[in-house]
Amino acid sequence: MFSETQWLSVPGASLAYHHAEATGLACGILLISHGLAEHSKRYRRFAEAMAARGYHVYAHDHRGHGETTAPDAPIGRFARRDGVERVIGDIIAMRTHATSRHPGLKVILFGHSMGGLIALNAAVAAPAEFDAVAVWNANFAVGLAGRAAQAILIGERMLKGSDVPSGLLPKLTFAAWGRSIADRRTEFDWLSHIPDEVDKYVADPLCGFDASVSLWLDVFELTFRAPQKVHLDRLRRDLPIHLIGGAEDPATERGKAVLWLSNHLKRQGFSRISTKIYQDMRHETLNDIGAEAAVAAFADWCDGAVAKSGNGQNPR
Repeated sequence: MFSETQWLSVPGASLAYHHAEATGLACGILLISHGLAEHSKRYRRFAEAMAARGYHVYAHDHRGHGETTAPDAPIGRFARRDGVERVIGDIIAMRTHATSRHPGLKVILFGHSMGGLIALNAAVAAPAEFDAVAVWNANFAVGLAGRAAQAILIGERMLKGSDVPSGLLPKLTFAAWGRSIADRRTEFDWLSHIPDEVDKYVADPLCGFDASVSLWLDVFELTFRAPQKVHLDRLRRDLPIHLIGGAEDPATERGKAVLWLSNHLKRQGFSRISTKIYQDMRHETLNDIGAEAAVAAFADWCDGAVAKSGNGQNPR
């Protein structure tokens, strides 16, 4: 059951994860990488929908998030050092764990927002480990503003250290995105049009926390690293890549950042890019009006990515 928390021991941490068993004939494995200041249990509805389509689903809490524990990673921090390498290593460890339980099945890596940054970076770090990648609601196109944010964070680290919350980045991101919603009830209405979904996020003690200076620096390292040609060249050019954005999502400049990534990948020669900007959606496609249709379309894409007709196995 997805609601049950299980644990995977990895170097320096105990990863909390959730699993939904494929219904009927299993056709693939889906790994979920969640976003910043949230946790994997929020993906239950998505996981169960994908399990009903024949996918074994695994979703873990990143270091510094949810129920995952690590001595150097309290809530709001990946690690004291080498945070990017550690969270990528955790993705690989979850992949190894899942494939050991379900051998012979292809693996799709899905990431939302920060989880999308991690997913693409994991794919370029271990290109032989994933058969398809989905990046939803992620912004790799931060440009000069992102470099300026890095400079601010480096200044904060010099003044007060890396293990405390950033004073400026929440104002430049979460707070600014909240103010961009004209009819907002709360500062988190930028996440979804559905009041109940926003309220559940606000009420969740494991959501909406302040990220540390070091975590923000790691996020920007992820943002700038994966799109570089030297890293993308590690991927085969026919890798199926699924990109989703919302035209009302301020975190991706109303979907423009998603289109930037799509065009960037096409310019690098990738031939199997699927891109969709949902016109009436905000940041959390999975928790907004029309999510069911978006998930159904994603499941169809997954079936094509794993060549469902020739890859079925009995669930274990």
